Formats: sequence, C-alpha cells, structure tokens
Amino acid sequence: MILEQINQAGDVKKIDRRDLGLLADEIRQFLISSISETGGHLASNLGVVELTIALHRVLDLPQDKLIWDVGHQSYTHKILTGRKEGFGQLRRYGGMSGFPKRRESGCDAFDTGHSSTSISAGLGFVRARDLLGENYHIVSVIGDGSMTGGMAYEALNNAAQAKSNLIIVLNDNQMSISRNVGGLSTYLGSLRTADAYTSLKAGVEQALGKIPVVGQPMVEGLRVTKNGIKQLVIPGMFFEDLGIKYLGPVDGHDIAAMERLLQEAMRVRGPVVVHVRTIKGKGYGPAERHPERFHGAEPFDIETGKPKKKKTVPSYTDVFSDAMCREAERHPNLVAVTAAMADGTGLSKFAKLYPDRFFDVGIAEGHAVTFAAGMAAGGLRPVVAVYSSFLQRGFDQIIHDVCIQNLPVVFAVDRAGLVGSDGETHQGLFDLSYLSMIPNLTVMAPKNGWELRKMLRFALTLDGPSAIRYPRGEACALMTDWKKPVRLGEAEILYDETDVALIAVGSMVSTGLEVRERLRALGFSCSLINARFVKPLDEKMLLACAKDHKLIVTLEENVRSGGFGERAADVLAQLGSTARVMQITLPDDYIEHGSVDLLRRETGTDTESIVRDITAAGLLLRRPANN
Repeated sequence: MILEQINQAGDVKKIDRRDLGLLADEIRQFLISSISETGGHLASNLGVVELTIALHRVLDLPQDKLIWDVGHQSYTHKILTGRKEGFGQLRRYGGMSGFPKRRESGCDAFDTGHSSTSISAGLGFVRARDLLGENYHIVSVIGDGSMTGGMAYEALNNAAQAKSNLIIVLNDNQMSISRNVGGLSTYLGSLRTADAYTSLKAGVEQALGKIPVVGQPMVEGLRVTKNGIKQLVIPGMFFEDLGIKYLGPVDGHDIAAMERLLQEAMRVRGPVVVHVRTIKGKGYGPAERHPERFHGAEPFDIETGKPKKKKTVPSYTDVFSDAMCREAERHPNLVAVTAAMADGTGLSKFAKLYPDRFFDVGIAEGHAVTFAAGMAAGGLRPVVAVYSSFLQRGFDQIIHDVCIQNLPVVFAVDRAGLVGSDGETHQGLFDLSYLSMIPNLTVMAPKNGWELRKMLRFALTLDGPSAIRYPRGEACALMTDWKKPVRLGEAEILYDETDVALIAVGSMVSTGLEVRERLRALGFSCSLINARFVKPLDEKMLLACAKDHKLIVTLEENVRSGGFGERAADVLAQLGSTARVMQITLPDDYIEHGSVDLLRRETGTDTESIVRDITAAGLLLRRPANN
C-alpha cells in the first residue's frame, strides 16, 4: 500500500507522481472505513484529498503554515503528517481531535473550529513573518460556504494591503453544511463556467504571439496590465478589483494541475486567491448524493450509508422542528432564520412547508441576528435557530440590535451544554452566562420535549426578546405528568420536601431526578425544582427554599462564572438570606472532545459525583425519608 509509506510530514513528497492517484484512493478508503466506526466529518474530508496532497507536496511543513478554515476537513492533513494511527480514537476523550490543534502537532499552525477565520489568521502570520524577518509560505484554505461570513470579507479587504505573499485557497464545493446561498455563491457559479475564459486566454496569447514583430510584446503587455486578460473577458472580477490576484478555477481532483497553480501562486508578491473546484463526498456514493447527511456523520454501515444506531426517540431538534411548523399555523407572521444550518437546527421541514417565511443567510450569525431584529421591527415574529457555540458570534448584535430595542426575537439555542465529540470550539458552555447578563432578554430552559414546545409557544406571546436553550440529543421523555403552564419567571416544583433543595436547569432536571432518588435511598429528604427561567429568576421560590432547607444545590450545564447558580446565590445574598448554596456547574475552562457521559463524569456533573459532593458537605443528618 502506498499509504504505508506515509509516516511523517514530507513523506508524500517521496511518492512517485504516478502513484498519487492510488494514494488518494487509499486515503479515501481509509477515511470511509475509519469514520464508519468512530463517526466524524466525512463528506468534507473526502472532497479535499487531492487538494491536501497537492498542498503537502508544494509546502514544507511545519516551517510553512497551513491554516484550515473551520478545520473539519483536516483529516487527510492529519494522515499526511503521521497521525493515521490516531484515527481509532478520533474525537474520543484523550484521543485525536477532529479539528486542527496546535498542541497535537507542529504541523497544525492554528486551532480552528468556527467558520470564516482562516484569512484573518493567515494575514496575521504574514505580518508576524515580515516583521520578524522570517521566510516561509502561508496558505489559508477557506470554503465557498465560509466565504459567506462577513469576517472573511473584512480579512480580504485588509489583505489587499499586504505587499508579501499570502495564498488563499478557495475550496469551492458549492456547500457549507446546507447548500450555499447568496450573491457570492452566484458569483462563484459564474466562475465555475469560466473554463472558456482559460481557453480564450490561451487562444488570444497564441494568436497574438504569431504576429510578426509586435505580437510577443503585445502578449507581455497584456500580462503586466493591472487587470490583465481576466478583466477583458470577465469584467469586474471581484478579487482582482480588491487588489488580490486571482488564479483558477482549477480541478481540485487533479493533483498535478493544482501543484502547478500553487507553485505559480508562491511566486506572487502580495495576496493571491487560488480557486479550486471540488466535489464534497467524492469517492463514496452516499456522501456524494447526500453531502449534508455526511457532514458530521454518526457511525454508519458502509454498504448502505445508513447510521448503525437507529433513532427511536426524537431529539430536541426534532421536537423544535415540529413545534415550529405547528406555531407557523397559529402565527402567520412567524418567520424562521438560520445561518447555513437548516438541517442541523431542524428548520428544513419548515422551509419546505413555508418557503416564503424561511431565510437562510449563509454562515453569518451576526447578520442573522440583526436581520431578525429588522424583521421584528417591521412587524414579523422571527425565530433564529442557531447552535449555542455559534450564537457567540452574534453577541454584540443581540445586545445592540435586539435587546436595546426590546424587539420580539426568539433565539432557539440548540446544542447547549456539553455536545461531546466536536470538542472545545463546539461545546455550548457559556450561553447562560452571556445571555442572562443582557437586559430585556428572557432566558428559558426546558426539562423535556413537552416543555420545549410550550416554551416556544410562550416565547411567541412576549413583547420582548427571549432565548430557549436546549441540549443536543434525545429529548427527555421523563416527567411528562408535570405540565404546569409556563408563566414568566415561575419555576416548577416537582417534589416539595426538606433537607436538600435541588434546583435544576433544563437538561439537569433529569439528573436531579436521579440525584433525588439516590439521596432518599441514603435517608435524606429532597425537594426537586425545575428552574425553567434563568432570567428572570423566581425569587419567591429561592427564598422559600432557603427557609425550608439546610442546603440548596443548583445544577446546570454551564460554566460557573455568570451562570444560574452564581446568580441564584447572589440574589439570595441580596435578599439577606444566609442559606448555604452549592453550585454544580461545568468548570470555568474549555472542555475537550469525548462522549457526553464521560465528560459529565470528568467534570463532576454526573449523578454519582453530585451525590458524593452533597453528602460530603457534612450539613445533613440522616433520617427516614418522607414517603
């Protein structure tokens, strides 16, 4: 096998050019086989195999810097830098990350995980290289989907001022996670048909070159003209108008052609875009036909492409999807907004039923928030569905454009808390902190699927902004007998006893139920309260718990700083209570990849750890539990 000859960075340069196609095939088969067992990002990685080989053959890693935008397409890069053996523990706790990590390899120049960052980071490397008088190449790889993010345009505008080389590889596969939308997608579509331009350019040069005496000088004159032949054939070239040289498009599955173009790009003084066309999911039929399904795949059967684990319980995303469609029947002004995540957030069904009321703005979370604010100011009722980690990118817009104006925008915050395998960049650890600090914003968290539906309905009755945060995975089907109506700022008392008061937020209510049963088995009585609202807090409930219990325990899947527990303790202190409050939270840290169950144990937020911490507090006396 050719792949067996790859053990460290640079080994791919030793492979005979005639064997590179075989190497690409072997890498694809390895990725399909490996990811079918571990899960991971498949379609994006299958699409960049040849591109990655070409980059590694022209660059000298780790001296040269290769920066992957988002980074979920870096698997072939990891293989070519000697990490093939790590794929057995891909995205597992203590194992190899699914994204570039500087601590993992010197060949990973920059940690990534969110979109539209690679050009900015690459330009930063350019400035550092030039100021320190160093000499190396810098390549930023960015997808056409990531180019819908405003940060990429800001970086391009700034990059045009650079006087030394920066290579921007535009990986154009017509996809981000969902299908690309917007003007740039249309523009790149026109360039994909520009093969005629390449042929015409060659034909013009050949024809002029045959003219005696003046022909060759005319060819040279055209080459050095500011805008060159491109501007004669494709007027208003976007990148060239910015002052960035454009090369391409080139077939992203033709290694030799890419090597030639990349080597030409290395000779450019200043920034240069190399436009590469690839096929997402290439080489595996199910992934080519359904690239969005294989963006982040669970373990699957290779022959059929179907997940090995059959879904039997609807996820919170499924519940939200159905609830949105139901509410759309009740509210003709209800509209839905997503940032290139129609499938991931569950809005695809809404989009099919109400296409005129569905808006995909591309990978542009900040724009999505302000866009929704404008619609709300205009009389619509927008719901912005977004992952917790990605909503961080619209923080300023939430404050400035939504909450200062007290506009009725609903944020459906999916993937809140621990999300598992994607690691630090995707864990939703901070939303309760950064949302609950914002004036005018109501923040809720449902205990189960039923309550998510009711909270969405309630949010649509509010005159101001609100956020509903819920976790990844199966919707909790417990506690369905408790169906107290949702009222602003009111918690839900599930069990009213003494000794310990467990006040849990969202996904931690089911954990609180387990903790309560364990404490009762140990002889303690225990109340269980579903907080429901992180903002406004139910102060009446907090004071009652402080009066009737020896210990108040708050439970949340959020960092301690600024979280529910910290705010509850602060409120009690302000009200003059001396009650003892124990805060069960995630640590004020970044949490690596791994299964959610394992991460809960490692962070002390699982049932066993919580019971141990409560009993170790030494404040409780054993006595027969109430029956």
